[in-house]
Amino acid sequence: MLEKLLAKEFIAPILIVAFSILIYGVISRIVKKIFRIRSKRINEKRQKTFVGLVNNIIKYFIVLVALMMILEVYGIDTKSLVASLGVVSLVAGLALQDLLKDIIAGFSILLEDQYSVGDVVTITGFTGTVISLGLKTTKVKAYTGEVKMISNRNISEVVNHSLEENNALIDVSISYEEDVEKVLTFFQDLCKRLSEELKLTHAAECLGVEELADSSVNFRIVVPAPYADKFTLARNFRKRIKEECDKVGIVIAYPQLVVHHG
Repeated sequence: MLEKLLAKEFIAPILIVAFSILIYGVISRIVKKIFRIRSKRINEKRQKTFVGLVNNIIKYFIVLVALMMILEVYGIDTKSLVASLGVVSLVAGLALQDLLKDIIAGFSILLEDQYSVGDVVTITGFTGTVISLGLKTTKVKAYTGEVKMISNRNISEVVNHSLEENNALIDVSISYEEDVEKVLTFFQDLCKRLSEELKLTHAAECLGVEELADSSVNFRIVVPAPYADKFTLARNFRKRIKEECDKVGIVIAYPQLVVHHG
């Protein structure tokens, strides 16, 4: 029993697996350090993406080498096996063409810097934050918590909301009885004050009358903000607009029905 436990066929594969895990850990740390040194040239999001992708490639390579070594232990001639790959490559290429397309598409996404880990994107109608960009798939997590895994080859169009600052659009409905010029001046001053209070990189702006609706005059306010923050900022603006309108007596409109008796 002891001889079997100490046999080459039992001990060697365990040592190969353990050594492979150790090598992968060391190399992945080295990769992280290299990219940390270069962090001044590469933004943090792209750095994470590069590190994840490089570690993926290293992992697959180490697994392949370890597998070949284990086969050698069991007496399988890996040299002839590798030589025979030339014959099998065509069949394998046809069988794995989707995987190859995913890998090529993944490199293309990375090299073109279409998006990185941490960016908010819309892919095939699904909007969320990129949590992983691998050789085969991209994982996107929605605001509500769902995670969608998308094959890289199926990503033909991407809307990246994180590349540039977004605009939160706020329409405020004011009663027809109010003075338009007075309301416009009020909103312009309010936008200036709130922009300073909230320390916006670009000031919010009231563009003027957007629509003459059935029961209201609608004013449009534009609040520049990063995509991740624009919804929170829009809610804060709406709250402050209501409070400030109440203070000065500007009436926010609500649907009304006027009935005329003949």
